[in-house]
Amino acid sequence: MLCLRYSLPLIPNRFQSFDTTRNTKSCVVVCAAKGPRPRYPRVWKTKRRIGTISKSAKLVDCIKGLSNVKEEVYGALDSFVAWELEFPLIAVKKALRALEEQQEWKRIIQVTKWMLSKGQGRTMGTYFTLMNALAEDGRLDEVEELWTKLFSQYLEGTPRMMFDKMISIYYKRDMHDQIFEIFADMEELGLRPSVSIVNMVGNVFQRLGMMDKYEKLKKKYPPPKWIYRYIKGKRVRVRAKNDNEAGDVNSVASGDEEASHDDELDGINDVASGDEEASHDNKLDGINDVASEDEEAFHDESEVGIRIDANEVGVETNLSSNDFSVEANSSLSECQNQDRLHWEHNQPSGVSNSS
Repeated sequence: MLCLRYSLPLIPNRFQSFDTTRNTKSCVVVCAAKGPRPRYPRVWKTKRRIGTISKSAKLVDCIKGLSNVKEEVYGALDSFVAWELEFPLIAVKKALRALEEQQEWKRIIQVTKWMLSKGQGRTMGTYFTLMNALAEDGRLDEVEELWTKLFSQYLEGTPRMMFDKMISIYYKRDMHDQIFEIFADMEELGLRPSVSIVNMVGNVFQRLGMMDKYEKLKKKYPPPKWIYRYIKGKRVRVRAKNDNEAGDVNSVASGDEEASHDDELDGINDVASGDEEASHDNKLDGINDVASEDEEAFHDESEVGIRIDANEVGVETNLSSNDFSVEANSSLSECQNQDRLHWEHNQPSGVSNSS
């Protein structure tokens, strides 16, 4: 016989756990202010310019009402960039430009030094802005310290605008020995001085009565006939103005970027005036061409009219001559008929019949 038995049910242990399918996702730390943040370091830099104008305006408003205490200004700047994933370099540069337009030299010095302390924006443009602000604020010793550090570190890589700035700073303060030292450094490095540098050094030679050195300087560095300006990012060739050297020196010795901005505007005006003159000349040429074309057309029409008149006169003379010949022929035929009738009337009948 078959015996059917049921197996006992398997009762699992309460403390035994079963493996189920789990959703294995990477753990992400969520920040309450800015949302999820990645756990890996960022190895790229973004160049987004959207929103940088408003951000720079907020930065200016954030630090403008503060005192000149270093800790207070640095604390406000740190809190401003606290939640940024990367340093807002473009916004800070625009804020520096806005402060420079407002001539807030102390704020420019504070923001620039704070940015350099963060290891950001270490470019020659930043150092130039800092040097200009220090000079305008009257901190000549810090300017000389910064210049010595940059010149000793970069040497041949120092741009010509830095030499120009230092010579203009010393030129405003009548520090002739320092001007000669920087100019000698330029000649040793083989760096050709600009027109403003040559004019300032030449004026110093004239003040000191060194006319022989002045003549040698003008002979070695004659004024160029053409100069190049950067207008809207394009290199434009503009004719140089060498008549008002004193005015150029005073404009360069002002020590800010308004001189370069004025030069760019002069270049734009020169180009615009050249374009206006060219357009005016083109208009005059067009008017002359139209006038010459009108004269030629009028001359052609007059010739055609003369020819038409002559043809009409010829036709009229031909018609008149033809009419005269027809009338003469008709008169001759009438005379011949009358003579024939008269002759037939006078002859006898037999003759006439025979004839």
